Amino acid sequence: MKKITVYCGSKKGNHSIYEAGVRSLAQEMILRDHSLVYGAGHVGLMGVIADELLAAGKEVIGIIPQKLVDREVAHKGCTELIIVETMRDRKWLMAEKGDGFIAMPGGIGTFEELFEVMTLNQLHYIQKPVALYNVHGYYDKLIDFLNHAMEEGFLYPEQEEMLIISDDPADLLDQMAAYQARRPADW
Repeated sequence: MKKITVYCGSKKGNHSIYEAGVRSLAQEMILRDHSLVYGAGHVGLMGVIADELLAAGKEVIGIIPQKLVDREVAHKGCTELIIVETMRDRKWLMAEKGDGFIAMPGGIGTFEELFEVMTLNQLHYIQKPVALYNVHGYYDKLIDFLNHAMEEGFLYPEQEEMLIISDDPADLLDQMAAYQARRPADW
């Protein structure tokens, strides 16, 4: 696993612990010689993780729609900046280029990206590790909801078990490195 696609907010959130969490993850990725694939923003948590990896001389691949370039949110320092037409193109290319996925705290776009790669894994379009970096318990309520969906019969246990969850970046990346693709239950 070399290239990690990280989904995270275009904002930094209300607590400095989120930015500290991004920096911790970035440092762990640097130690393990990982490259970053991300949404190419220079703002929010996206900008923080890109800046950390770039400062260490690591590869940073940013993928961004032209519309967001026009709004001046593209990170001009990316090792490789790929400009696409649509958000759909962006998400697919990020899924294709990454060897694994980490969802950090973020908003609707982060949630959409997370659920899309979970779905792609479920349907076997990809078979790559998907993780929640649960900084400051950010995803606790989502995890509770996923458990509720499973208890109500809308998720197979295998689907939820495919999601790696940790609040420690070293543990998260260790679990991702040990990931073994397995076939979820059929309908």
